[in-house]
Amino acid sequence: MNILKLSCLALAIGAVASQAAVAGQQQEAKGFIEDSSLQLINRNFYMNRDYRHGGSNSQGINRAKPANERNGYREEWAHGAQLNFSSGFTQGTVGVGADAFAYGGVKLDTGRGRVGNGLLPISNNRTADAEVPDSYGQIGGAVKMRASSTELKYGEMRPTAPVFATGDSRLLPETATGFQISSNEFDALSFEAGHFTSINRRNSTNSDDDMTSEYAGVEARSVDFAGLSYAVNDDLSLMFYASEAKDVWRQYFANLNYNIPLADSQALNFDLVAYKTRDEGEARAGELDTLTWSLKGAYSFGAHKLSLAYQKVRGDEFFDYIGGDSIWLANSVQYSDFNAPNERSVQIRYDLNMKHYGVPGLTFMARYIKGDDIDGTKADPNGAFAGWAGDDEKHWERDLEARYVFQEGAAKDLSLRLRHATHRSTAFDDDLDEVRLIIEYPLSIL
Repeated sequence: MNILKLSCLALAIGAVASQAAVAGQQQEAKGFIEDSSLQLINRNFYMNRDYRHGGSNSQGINRAKPANERNGYREEWAHGAQLNFSSGFTQGTVGVGADAFAYGGVKLDTGRGRVGNGLLPISNNRTADAEVPDSYGQIGGAVKMRASSTELKYGEMRPTAPVFATGDSRLLPETATGFQISSNEFDALSFEAGHFTSINRRNSTNSDDDMTSEYAGVEARSVDFAGLSYAVNDDLSLMFYASEAKDVWRQYFANLNYNIPLADSQALNFDLVAYKTRDEGEARAGELDTLTWSLKGAYSFGAHKLSLAYQKVRGDEFFDYIGGDSIWLANSVQYSDFNAPNERSVQIRYDLNMKHYGVPGLTFMARYIKGDDIDGTKADPNGAFAGWAGDDEKHWERDLEARYVFQEGAAKDLSLRLRHATHRSTAFDDDLDEVRLIIEYPLSIL
């Protein structure tokens, strides 16, 4: 797929459409400064992960120790600040603008033997000389242009496509460098495409990090994708994407989301997600041929929501992806993705919104996921996943969460979030307990 040709074509279409459209987004542009925004997000993050078998912790200086001497308790506490600027577009048929960001993190507590949760960078990781810097940060930005309701952007950004989405599950978000184009010329139909060549990981200061996959750790030369989203009506939506991780895989994605209102305070929702992955080019992860899908149903009634989900991996390799949030499967949860070869998994989840009981902003969640039927013995013997899992492997995870968002006053939008996870597994994965406490305060400056 040639992203430059797609970009030029989409911009040309947008330019023509701007002459004929009644009111494209560019026609409503007020100016570079007039439509700009500046937001500051402060995030305080504490996380511990207790490996019940300490020998499985290989981060920091632990890799340099014998397995029976390793520290199985990871603990990090840090404070981060994210400053995000987004300009408006200059007026005219084609408008131009720019986005910029500055991210910084400060270590509050950890140690060379306790680091490794992904909050902070580690120099000389997995050696006896591993060190954790007191602070780290990055700055970056992108230039953008828009014709009608079609926008082209180049630089560092945070893509959100289901086949390539940078993550934001730790102190600072990931970013990726490349081109991205998005078009919303029609009310119900949107299009986006991207070409990315490097990524900045969540605990890195290097915007030139390799495009490595989350599980196999193999490097793709680049990631290209294109996709469509279509809202059939207010209750039914469809998505289709295709992507290529150069010399690793080609991946296809489909999603159907259907909402059925039952009454003023009751509704059913069904969400079907599917990924098809096949090796491509040099096949750096080995032979890949998997179909991974999930179906989730949720019943909302007043303050309550009860969800059930089923997920299946049809293939002899793990479902893998690039970018921390590039997985929309229902059973991708706090610790595990339940994405092992041939795995089937089920989830039951309960959500409670306390606004119905006079405490707006307070929510609770509990879920349990069980995966079994795992068989990794037929993986490509020369591939990245050879020997990762045996036959008849299984595991389970239990997650609990409480969250409160202040509704008014000087602390409005300040959120407090406490998360706990327990994971137990046969030999292919780890037994662990995890706690995360996240305090976040967003502030709109412009």
